[in-house]
Amino acid sequence: MKNKITLKLQKPSEAERFFEILDNSHFVYFDTRPSSVEAERLFLKDTKAKQKQNFAHNYSIYCDNKLVGGCGIKINQHRKFIGEIGYFIDEAYWGKGIATKAVKLLEKIGFDKLKLERIEVIMQPENKASERVAIKCGYVKEGKLRKVVGKDKKRKDALIYAKVR
Repeated sequence: MKNKITLKLQKPSEAERFFEILDNSHFVYFDTRPSSVEAERLFLKDTKAKQKQNFAHNYSIYCDNKLVGGCGIKINQHRKFIGEIGYFIDEAYWGKGIATKAVKLLEKIGFDKLKLERIEVIMQPENKASERVAIKCGYVKEGKLRKVVGKDKKRKDALIYAKVR
């Protein structure tokens, strides 16, 4: 089954659907969860401003015209030629190749439109699905970053994969 994957700039009107996707206890490797639909709406209201400031470029992932996830590129503010890709998919759509297709589309935006020279994907070592996405998209494992993901004093190690232009 071929799924048509498209990326669209995120909108505040998508807050309820994003909250529904992210408010899932199975997202064990995803540290950023909205506390409410309203909190997600406030986050999404900043999408255009973050893009205009070249801070973050966030997109909704649509599969056959249905909102199934989100992705984005966060720009390194000290080295503006480097971007970090992040993504999440509704659990009902896991294992269907959607994240891989979304990352390829996002990478094209990063290299072609944003003129990045390096794109990174950072994930917890236990997140084998995310690691498979990075490998399928041609990212190269560069190593382990110690104590870089998580909140407060519960920082964990992460793997870093990267692709350079």
